[in-house]
Amino acid sequence: MISLASSLLAASAAIILLLGLAHLLFTFRGPKLHPRDAALEARMKEVTPVLTRQTTMWKAWIGFNASHSYGAIFFGLVYGYLALAHAALLFQSAFLLLAGLGLLLGYVSLARAYWFSIPLRGIAAATLLYLAALAANAVAP
Repeated sequence: MISLASSLLAASAAIILLLGLAHLLFTFRGPKLHPRDAALEARMKEVTPVLTRQTTMWKAWIGFNASHSYGAIFFGLVYGYLALAHAALLFQSAFLLLAGLGLLLGYVSLARAYWFSIPLRGIAAATLLYLAALAANAVAP
């Protein structure tokens, strides 16, 4: 039987997984992550960053968005799997629990500073579920 703590943590992971999948879809399909100003997008496709001339700001933008999505997807898959299939390993590892919490808190900070309300609300909900899982695990017999 799956414990309350495992279910809460799996729900947290599922939110991040879904956000990551949606973000990856929006990165490669449709205009949702394109600038509203077509001239800006054209310039981004022409201008290179100071770091290297081997890419453009547009390619970097797409790559950063895709890799960001992969991180969220990876978190969702790994923590969801561990919560459901190897809960004892996950909940006995202070390192894994703190690393997961640190990532979620980092995402909350980024969402508050740089993103918009939908990912902020989703990540905040995932973080609250994660904290509830930690609390439920602490009081479990």
